[in-house]
Amino acid sequence: MNKTEVLDLLKANQNEEGIANWAHFGRNAGRMKTFGIGLTELRKLAKQVGRDHKLAAQLWKSQVYDARIISLLVDDPKRITREQVEVQVEELKGGHLAHVFSSCGAPLAKVPFVVELASEWMASKDDMRRCCGFSLLYEISKDKKKSAPADAFFLERIKHIKKSYPDASYSVLGSMGGALMGMGKRNPVLNAAALKVARAIGPIPVGGKGSNCDPFDVVKHLTSDYLRKKLGV
Repeated sequence: MNKTEVLDLLKANQNEEGIANWAHFGRNAGRMKTFGIGLTELRKLAKQVGRDHKLAAQLWKSQVYDARIISLLVDDPKRITREQVEVQVEELKGGHLAHVFSSCGAPLAKVPFVVELASEWMASKDDMRRCCGFSLLYEISKDKKKSAPADAFFLERIKHIKKSYPDASYSVLGSMGGALMGMGKRNPVLNAAALKVARAIGPIPVGGKGSNCDPFDVVKHLTSDYLRKKLGV
């Protein structure tokens, strides 16, 4: 498919209710407009489009929010460059762009340099890079291959979170919580280390202070009966 065909596909699947809600969900999206399509549906449409690095680059330049989501979903991790992602992370704004960029099976989480990238972004002073760095760490924590980082790598990241969480913004704290949850599910050693820090942090507000959403309780996830049985703890 080409860019025009993708935009036609998005227009054919536009959601009037989503468009009406854009003022709320996309209030920080600048000049971008939307076809109001939900993330679940956009993932289905991305599968129709298929992997295409060149097309992804074209769609990323679009001022259509839905097209940018498709761009992130169809990019080829074998062709994504470090230069590209450093530009993209500066342009993340509104909706689920940052979420799709760095988590939930994002192509970025599959690039060969993901461990190096996550480590550098977690240490950044830029909140968006820190959020994405810890989200990538969560993705890395799910890797069960023999080539996955050793426990020592994850223990160092847990120490980093313990040291830096008191000064973290709510958005970064949420990403840290996700990373702790992912690392703590790997084995008993990491579970104990992650749980200790999660208890120190406590429930993490979702949506910022004063939000009506239930807080993110990492401790609850790491002490569930299912996980304790699985890890034998």
